[in-house]
Amino acid sequence: MLVHLTCLRSTKISSCIFWRNLTYFFTMESKILWSSYSLMFLVFCSGAVAYDALDPNGNITIKWDVISWTPDGYVAVLTMNNFQMYRPITSPGWTLGWTWAKNEVIWSMVGAQAIDQGDCSKFRSNIPHSCKRNPAIVDLLPNVPYNQQIANCCKGGVLASMGNDPSAALSAFQLSVGSAGNTDRTVKLPKNFTLIAPGGGYTCGPAKIIRPTLFIMPDRRRITRAMMTWRVICTYSQFLASPKPTCCLSLSSFHNGSITPCPSCSCGCQNSSNCVMKTPHGNVPKKVNKPVLRCTKHMCPINVHWHVKSNYKKYWSAKITITNFNYRFNHTQWTLVVQHPNLNNATKVSSFAYKSLMPYTAINDTALFYGRKSYNDVLMQAGAKGNVHSDLTLEKDGKTIALKKGWAFPRRVYFNGNPCVMPSPESYPYLPNFAGTR
Repeated sequence: MLVHLTCLRSTKISSCIFWRNLTYFFTMESKILWSSYSLMFLVFCSGAVAYDALDPNGNITIKWDVISWTPDGYVAVLTMNNFQMYRPITSPGWTLGWTWAKNEVIWSMVGAQAIDQGDCSKFRSNIPHSCKRNPAIVDLLPNVPYNQQIANCCKGGVLASMGNDPSAALSAFQLSVGSAGNTDRTVKLPKNFTLIAPGGGYTCGPAKIIRPTLFIMPDRRRITRAMMTWRVICTYSQFLASPKPTCCLSLSSFHNGSITPCPSCSCGCQNSSNCVMKTPHGNVPKKVNKPVLRCTKHMCPINVHWHVKSNYKKYWSAKITITNFNYRFNHTQWTLVVQHPNLNNATKVSSFAYKSLMPYTAINDTALFYGRKSYNDVLMQAGAKGNVHSDLTLEKDGKTIALKKGWAFPRRVYFNGNPCVMPSPESYPYLPNFAGTR
């Protein structure tokens, strides 16, 4: 039994929603009924706990490998792996920080840079790259000179999700650390790691020493190992990122001319200071220097619309449209996750890339959608180009699927890893028992 206790906060009320999900697993050979009972109480009201039921093992792992010693310290390579299946880090990218355990300095960096050099006045000739006790590090841009790059660096801080593009879910940089000691007994681990990304929401645990990393040479005939390795794991919490949602879902169907809109005030309520009316050609007033939302009843930056297009005896189809209502923000390498019991039989997906997600081995009802590179992998800001869409064709499973009583619509929808506010079930445009099948 999986029990969730989730506290949702909005601008007006605080409420806790309790629901229970009992999952049974069947095996075809033995036809033995397995029941899985695990009791979990997830209390998110404090904003300190991070857990995602659709990506239970998702995190960002930072690994610090000491690859050589220097007279007063060491040279290290830091790698950052985004193991989150559908939550990317978008532009303007990540900022990584920590606090030195002693009086360490950064002599030089390749592939990244410290934002602030700090007070290096005690150094007369060879000036360090950074003397800050708590440096903040950012990625370099893709067009920097080659002598400032290393492998997997220089992406402007953008990290794709693991489910979207594993090769782009990795970032790395090198630094030379001084005043640190040059043995594994004298080096002290940095503390208080922080990971800042657009929207926030990340919390990092303490650094822990692990088994030294092994490196295979390009000719694959020699293996070397790090002198010392430690690891930091950062997890994401939507409640830390924002006290209110950032996405909502609206619905429609071919058999009904009306649209089920996003619930009013899904992401906040409209007032004169937090939104602007639609302006000609999507222009934004020049005096506004903060993110600007188009005025809507739901006030969400992102609206996902699910439209049931057709219903045949063996197949049915739907259209997904994602619209950006933010006039000042482009979503790079966006992801959309949809949970629906018929997604295991998706036979055709146009425009979007598609991948099945199976957070639980025996259940295949969740799909990851994302844009195709150089085509629609960037969701542009509000305006004529501020939307992307895809058509789905799904094969019916007569034993479990019928397009009536709400079965044609998703159970859960996530945009960039954040859950979208769903309409109330009673407002769904249900298909009549007799209508639409051809």
